[in-house]
Amino acid sequence: MGKGKLLKFADNEASGNVIQPGNEFYESCKGNWSEFFENENPIVVELACGRGEYTTGLASEYMNKNFIGIDIKGARIWKGSQMAQKEGLLNVAFLRTHIQNLEAFFEEEEISEIWIIHPDPRPKDGDERRRITNHRFMDIYKLLIAPGGIIRFKTDNTELYQYTLATLNDRKDVHISDFTEDLYKSKMNEEHHGIRTRYEEEFTAEGQMIKCIKFSFNNHE
Repeated sequence: MGKGKLLKFADNEASGNVIQPGNEFYESCKGNWSEFFENENPIVVELACGRGEYTTGLASEYMNKNFIGIDIKGARIWKGSQMAQKEGLLNVAFLRTHIQNLEAFFEEEEISEIWIIHPDPRPKDGDERRRITNHRFMDIYKLLIAPGGIIRFKTDNTELYQYTLATLNDRKDVHISDFTEDLYKSKMNEEHHGIRTRYEEEFTAEGQMIKCIKFSFNNHE
């Protein structure tokens, strides 16, 4: 392991906004996020947050909400953690865990919004079970998100976009409120406040269109 990565891990251990194994709050955060943030503001989650561009970007736009970026890679969330501290964002946290373990960290209906931004497309057929927009993951999101809570999905990958749209259309408990194959020319673009990940900058420079889906679950039927 490189020295730079070790230094980032040390920073994460010392950072008050990183929740990971070994941290006291890591074992007790389920149902207690209001204690961590010291307020009752809505909880917004970014899944597979990477460097946390959306977690920190949205947090600076909505100071009346609490934002939690979730990723298993400590070196990735280090960037978002440092950015939040630099900007003095007290409504930001980063949780280091696998997405399939969400139920261990959140109570039912504890999350008000979910953002799924450029997840790994897992293109191989054998990797479908690992795509975080498959039915197994959707069942987890349905359990944890509050009634009427919005989920936004964003990708440059056409195959993952089509797969996700098909998955949602296959469910009777989902309402798709909007979708587009070209986010920047869509009315949904305003909801993203110009926030782009590092990889998205590369995708758009190559001429790739950004796809987006906005949906919710129907009264948790």
